[in-house]
Amino acid sequence: MKPMTAKLLTAVYGAGALIYAATLPAVHADTPPRVLPAPAVDAQPASGLQTAVFAGGCFWGVQGVFEHVKGVTKAISGYAGGSVVNPGYEQVSAGNTGHAEAVSVTFDPLQVSYGTLLRIFFSVALDPTEVNRQGPDTGTQYRSELFVAGPEQERIAKAYIAQLNAAHVFDRPIATRVDAAGPFYPAEGYHQDYLLHHPDSPYIARFDLPKVRSLEALFPANWQPTAVTVR
Repeated sequence: MKPMTAKLLTAVYGAGALIYAATLPAVHADTPPRVLPAPAVDAQPASGLQTAVFAGGCFWGVQGVFEHVKGVTKAISGYAGGSVVNPGYEQVSAGNTGHAEAVSVTFDPLQVSYGTLLRIFFSVALDPTEVNRQGPDTGTQYRSELFVAGPEQERIAKAYIAQLNAAHVFDRPIATRVDAAGPFYPAEGYHQDYLLHHPDSPYIARFDLPKVRSLEALFPANWQPTAVTVR
């Protein structure tokens, strides 16, 4: 049996099972949260809601960040990029379905562009240089990946990764993959808005709340104090 990750221990056994999280590093030492350069290539404002899917390790923190971005109307934790229809959390956490924990973000492009969402994602939501892991959690289910909805998102995502790599804003190359969006399966109800419901969880306090605080501090123009919740 594959050992449980810190994330899975918290989900299955509750916050008390993860007291040891205080002994683990909160972020990668080489990549502290900071405002990255604005995308040189971005979409033009357009009417009508759009959706983008982001995978960046634990979906609790990624969802928590996007729920506080002005212009985002919905952020749902779920599973993307795998081969099993309608997978469950324990299946995905075992790393056998090919899915990544991901967040489906619905946004108003008149208020926030896809490029701005990418900028926020790479600045505060993850360490994009890590391969098949984020923080204490390891496995392909915690990989960094952008599931793009069409040619325009693909063009913008690839251009931004190339821009950041060319500027050497990280000490290592960006490992984030860019792939076409396929089926997205919402996660179980207890995962939705997890950060908001469990702010005292050692895992959330150690690894995820700092991401939300960084969003507020580094992107005040994009910050909305009241989170857009699923429930």
